[in-house]
Amino acid sequence: MLTMPKCVTTGFLALALLMPVAAVAQDKVVPQSRQEMQLSFSPLVKQTAGAVVNVYAERVVQRLNPFAGDPFFEQFFGQRMPNRSEKQSSLGSGVILAADGLVVTNNHVIEGADDIKIALADGREFPCDVVLKDESVDLAVLRIKSKEHFPVLPVADSDRVEVGDLVLAIGNPFGVGQTVTSGIVSALARNQITTGDFGFFIQTDASINPGNSGGALMNMNGELIGINTAIFSRGGGSNGIGFAIPANLVKVFLAAASEGKKSFERPFVGASFDAVNSDVAEALGLKTARGALVTRVVEGGPADKAGLKPGEVVIAVNGIAVEHPDALGYRLTTAGLGKQATLTVQTADGQRQVNLALNTAPETTPRDERLVEGRNPFAGLRVANLSPKLATELHIPAEKSGVVVTDVTRNSPAARLGFQPKDILISLNGTVVTSTKGMEAMLNDDPGFWRVEIERDGQRIRQFFR
Repeated sequence: MLTMPKCVTTGFLALALLMPVAAVAQDKVVPQSRQEMQLSFSPLVKQTAGAVVNVYAERVVQRLNPFAGDPFFEQFFGQRMPNRSEKQSSLGSGVILAADGLVVTNNHVIEGADDIKIALADGREFPCDVVLKDESVDLAVLRIKSKEHFPVLPVADSDRVEVGDLVLAIGNPFGVGQTVTSGIVSALARNQITTGDFGFFIQTDASINPGNSGGALMNMNGELIGINTAIFSRGGGSNGIGFAIPANLVKVFLAAASEGKKSFERPFVGASFDAVNSDVAEALGLKTARGALVTRVVEGGPADKAGLKPGEVVIAVNGIAVEHPDALGYRLTTAGLGKQATLTVQTADGQRQVNLALNTAPETTPRDERLVEGRNPFAGLRVANLSPKLATELHIPAEKSGVVVTDVTRNSPAARLGFQPKDILISLNGTVVTSTKGMEAMLNDDPGFWRVEIERDGQRIRQFFR
């Protein structure tokens, strides 16, 4: 079971390696003597721990009276059983990456919070504002409300991280205070770790527990290589398998926040991809089942203009190998908007290279968002016209068109009938729904009997309402 850890106290650890091993890289060596094996991480911890903070998020939750709205109970008890509100708190960690107080943490640490505070390693607390957050990549940027300059953790090039590298994890596990643990990088490019659509993690065996979320995974140069995000555990504690979002994605996200962006946009490819299985690998002459198989190309989109075709496999971006479709998305995102990426493509006839323009998804149709009102089964739906841009924001296939549900008002007729955000309205009473304006006109007819067809997660659903 995957657990999203949430917050760590200064500790000093010593590393003891029992077997001298030859250097594994030109700039990386292992201890060669007893004296070297008695080295300590404490100088590195003192240098960097001040840039790792604790994040306290508080949210107010309404506890509904189960008898509210029941005429019988209201007749006898009236308002003596009102709805109650209570506060829920979550603990997490964060890393200061700009001297003016920009802090990066996980989105799940602060999601839904009404009040967020930052606590420094020296015990001082500050209020903060949310600058940018994104659920799909599980990152958030906070700004500390203070004019002082804060210690900063430098950010490394996470593409230079190798399996076996020594790392330190700093955070606040179980809310006990700032803590430091050590380990190595166990694996790279891990995917299918969380429920979001981001799937490119650094795996480490450094102890990460609930409360570590948003904390720093750091190399031996005192540089950030990742933001600790998830643990793989059956009981909620560390089993030696933790995952961190690579620093290169954090750089791109922080840059978007610094530029004042209201949302985190990633390049629009205009194509769908799937994992490569052994049969596809054998048919295309690949030695291993790696890469991103092109399954669909949107006509007129960037992939179409670049010449990508269904059945081909993208095996590298700018010369860096692509392990799976999630890795392709990561490489294109970190390459940067407004640039071009060179894709290495494997076909039945061999390899070729294509240039893909990295731009945001276009809003080809104005979204014209509307709230459905009136006496009909759809009252409470907030609907909008689909475009590649909106489809990207909602994480649905970019080629979809028509009208999509963006929100459902709680306790509304539409909510009681089971409508959900991301439902695509296909037709009403046999008439195809092409726009929010057209849908509103159909609802004004009020036939009294409704036959609706929607698409949810690729499945067609038909319902009848009176």
